[in-house]
Amino acid sequence: MQGIAIEIAFQKKIGAGLFGGEGFIMQRLVGDGLAFVHAGGTIIKKELQAGEMIKLDTGCLVAMTTTIEYDVQFAGNLKSAIFGGEGLFLATLRGPGLVWLQSLPFSRLANRMHAASRRGGGDSKGEGGLFGGIGVKNLLGRD
Repeated sequence: MQGIAIEIAFQKKIGAGLFGGEGFIMQRLVGDGLAFVHAGGTIIKKELQAGEMIKLDTGCLVAMTTTIEYDVQFAGNLKSAIFGGEGLFLATLRGPGLVWLQSLPFSRLANRMHAASRRGGGDSKGEGGLFGGIGVKNLLGRD
C-alpha cells in the first residue's frame, strides 16, 4: 500500500474503554507515507524500553506504536485525584515502543480560554484584536 490509511482500532480492555476518555474505538494509521497529527503545547517523543512504564493524564497521549501496552487505572487515592488536577484516571503505558505526548490537550486549552474570557471580558486597555480580552498572558494563566 502506498500512502497512509486511517483504520479503526478497538480498545480490548474494559477499563481503558470506559474510563480512558477515548472510548473503545481509537484510530490507527497504517502505511508507508507521512502523517500529520494535531496536538497542543509541547510535544514529546519518548522511547520506552521493555517493561518501562509511565502514567499520564489520558488526554496527554497523542500517539503510540502498536508494541505499547495501554491501560487506564485509578489515579491512586481520592485526595490526589481531586487535588492533583489530573482527574480520577491515568493512562498507563508500558514499553517497549514509542509514544508521543502533548502538554496541552484541547480540553485544557478550551478551559483556559473560557477562564480567560470571563476574567478579561474585553475590558483590558491596550489589548485589541479578534478575541477581545483573551491574550497570551491570560491563556498562560498570568495577569
